[in-house]
Amino acid sequence: MKQKEEDLELDLDVDADLDDDNDLDMDLDDDVDDSDPKRGGILQSTSKRVRMIFSVMASPNRIDILRILNSKGPLTYSELKSLAGFKSKKESGKFAYHLRKLLRQSLVALNKSERRYTITNLGKLVLSLARQIEERSIIESGKMYVRTSSESIEEFNSHKIIQSLVREGSLPLELAQKITEEVENRIYKYQTTYLTGALIREMVNSVLLEHGHEEYRNKLARLGLPVYDVQEMISNLDNVDNGAEGLLFNTGQKVFAEHLLTNVLPKDVADSHLSGDLHISNPGIWSMIPDTIFVNIKELIEDGIDLGGKYLDVSRIPASKQLDEITSALSVAIALLSKEASQEIVLDGLVALFAKHSKSLPELEQKLTDAFATASTTSKYNKTSTNVSIRLQLGTDTKIINSIISAYKNYTKITPIPKIGLIIDADKGKITDVSQEVSEIISIGGKVMFAKGQTSSYGITNGSTKSSGPLSIILQSVSINLPRLAFESNKDETYFRARLALLMKPALASMALRKKEISDLTRRGLNPILAKNTQYMQRSSVSLVVNLVGIKEAVFNILGFQDNKEGRDILHKVIETAVDVGAKKGKELGDTVAISMTETEGSTRFASLDGEKYGKNSSLNSMDADSYSQGVLVNASEVSDYTVKSEPISECNKLSKLLNGGLLVTLDIDKDAKVEDIKKSIEKTSELTPSFKPVRHTAICGECGFKDEQFDDKCPKCKSPYVV
Repeated sequence: MKQKEEDLELDLDVDADLDDDNDLDMDLDDDVDDSDPKRGGILQSTSKRVRMIFSVMASPNRIDILRILNSKGPLTYSELKSLAGFKSKKESGKFAYHLRKLLRQSLVALNKSERRYTITNLGKLVLSLARQIEERSIIESGKMYVRTSSESIEEFNSHKIIQSLVREGSLPLELAQKITEEVENRIYKYQTTYLTGALIREMVNSVLLEHGHEEYRNKLARLGLPVYDVQEMISNLDNVDNGAEGLLFNTGQKVFAEHLLTNVLPKDVADSHLSGDLHISNPGIWSMIPDTIFVNIKELIEDGIDLGGKYLDVSRIPASKQLDEITSALSVAIALLSKEASQEIVLDGLVALFAKHSKSLPELEQKLTDAFATASTTSKYNKTSTNVSIRLQLGTDTKIINSIISAYKNYTKITPIPKIGLIIDADKGKITDVSQEVSEIISIGGKVMFAKGQTSSYGITNGSTKSSGPLSIILQSVSINLPRLAFESNKDETYFRARLALLMKPALASMALRKKEISDLTRRGLNPILAKNTQYMQRSSVSLVVNLVGIKEAVFNILGFQDNKEGRDILHKVIETAVDVGAKKGKELGDTVAISMTETEGSTRFASLDGEKYGKNSSLNSMDADSYSQGVLVNASEVSDYTVKSEPISECNKLSKLLNGGLLVTLDIDKDAKVEDIKKSIEKTSELTPSFKPVRHTAICGECGFKDEQFDDKCPKCKSPYVV
């Protein structure tokens, strides 16, 4: 029946009583000069053509059809009819009549081979003209019209302001009417020719503030960017990654960050962040996704991952058994999981996942290399992409572990800046079994972390290891500016620790609020893997971690203690205070709370804000550093002289025991160190401290991506001088 309708659509004998088409029966007045028959005939024909087009424009139905085709593109007869609102059989003739008029005036064209209708260039011109005429007629009418955020022009209606005040701001009806009356008077007084929804909202908020209703004003505030900021973002595209998608993402981050700081967080916590007492990393996504996820990838892949239709390109990753299926599922899972964490994904169970494929190690190595390379495009929620770390427990399946390490080495060679890293867990094995291969990986820019137990590459420990689920969550991203607290405590150590305790309580309360927000959004499908594969809220597998920044500067530089036993005891007391406060607040909130010392972008921000606030000559900035201390730094050139009882190592291990949320120990390796030097350093350091992260700056050619241990002024491969 549909095909028959389309075949006969232009042959319908329509008897439609459309008042707006009566003008077609009018006698056309030929206001032309008949002295030149040829010229008169051309003008008469042109005039008639224009009048016919204007008669077509007189019908709102035909304008709607043009708008639909302009926005939706080529459509079939049935599709166009439905979108235009002609859904009943009785309206078929009426729709065919309107469509025939558009076809006759060449405003719409029919592709006969595809049976689809499209708007012509003339049709687009007519549509544009109709829009201009509509807007100008509104302006000339003398009435007040509003350009709304839904891309339409509507006549000003004060009742909509009242509705908005009651619905969005929860104002009492009587107060809403009073505010609206004052706003309406101002609108008519100003007689603006360009009235917008945003402008009306500004007036409403201004009146609310004048009447002392700041709380209502905050609920009604419009989130967004000033025109200048938008123009700056477009002008400075050097700071934007990932093209238009990156530009849109940066804009969205700013909007949601403003929403967090003005409408979600308690005012005292938001003020602490803005002033520099606290630092909240990634505020644009802070209440949407967690920071770190520990994942048993074996359970996820073997059970299959149901995404609930949240991704158009992937609806489900089926349970995988064959090697091809497993490696393919692994790369997809890594890419999707990175969307659900802002800092890091730690993958466990990879050795067990490939345990049944130990007889085809060369094939496994090659397919893993390809899987790592495919999954390298991870999500980027801040200046760096979400890290993906593969945790390998030494002492399990040696062959599979060696194959994974070899595959990672191949991946590192072909990837200028790896997005995937290794975490070597030597709790039940020996680092010497893999130190040679790992040292070669480090020499070419690979990312490796050595640890005992479940630890991220940032040194954050998993406090939910008893959870039976395949996923556990770490919420961190809150750091405390200890130098600032010490400076404002007038060198009183007891008062300093009291202020730390006072600041931690609202910070942890906001973290609990964050947990609730993320849980709610996850259940509603924002994070489909988390939603479908774990009931982490019920299993208590979420840890709240607060990070301490600049503890050495606070104790030794500002409070005035010496870097000796007495001074270090004070430092330990500060950590113990934070741990005790966290434990007590955790019991009150019903959450696991831990304290860490790790890397954060807040370190640089704190130092910058303190420099601006107190001046470079103050005792707070006497260190003359661009950032405050984070974790512990160990120089690789010095470890050969250390023992477990050496002061730096002893202090490092003491801090590691005190900090229940994790300590990042960085092993700084000289850029000129050979593979053998790196090997000796990591073997020696593994005897001294339970966890550490070797860091070596590797030169990379900015043109071809070539990496090597040694680099002169030019790339040895392509001779480019662009070396990073």
